[in-house]
Amino acid sequence: MDYQFLIDTYNTERIKTLSTWSTFKDEDLSVRPHPTDKRGRNALEHMVHQCMGENKWFTAMLGIDVGAPPLPAEETRLEFIKRYAEDSGKRVEVLKEKDNNWWAEEVKFFEFNKSRAWIVTRRIAHTAHHRGQQTMLLRILGRDIYSTYGPTADTGGLQQNNAQTIYPYPDIKTLISCEIVGGDKTILPGRGEKPCTERPE
Repeated sequence: MDYQFLIDTYNTERIKTLSTWSTFKDEDLSVRPHPTDKRGRNALEHMVHQCMGENKWFTAMLGIDVGAPPLPAEETRLEFIKRYAEDSGKRVEVLKEKDNNWWAEEVKFFEFNKSRAWIVTRRIAHTAHHRGQQTMLLRILGRDIYSTYGPTADTGGLQQNNAQTIYPYPDIKTLISCEIVGGDKTILPGRGEKPCTERPE
């Protein structure tokens, strides 16, 4: 199947999103990037946007309905993690059943017609965009930032300085089971001695 790479990418992106959510603390959810500017989403609003938006795209554009409410009954950090983990996992399984013709077929994307492969690609980019906003919010809050696509200042700095790629948990099952009991994330080494910039010294 020509589009397996999109299924694999969507699956890894959902893990990255859940890992980012796990890095917030419960008291962080209402904090905005600027305390008096409501234009900047807080973490809770990001979680709502991710769950609602992805549900709408998959049901309306891709015809994939997981048969569950997009938001958890109790809007806590842990319940959002569990809700999105379950629903996005079901979407992965449905995507695995689709053939090349399904992926290539054009369907309605707002006022345009686009292939389902194009729509899933755009959905992945949309999720990554908002996750970037969330990691910036984590930095504003003074939280450690685990890897998304590679090392961070908290995993040792830059890759060329032998920094590591470190995720808070090895998989979603471990993430949820550990967060239920208060968390047990991988210990981070910190930034190291060298500046976290590619600019030559």
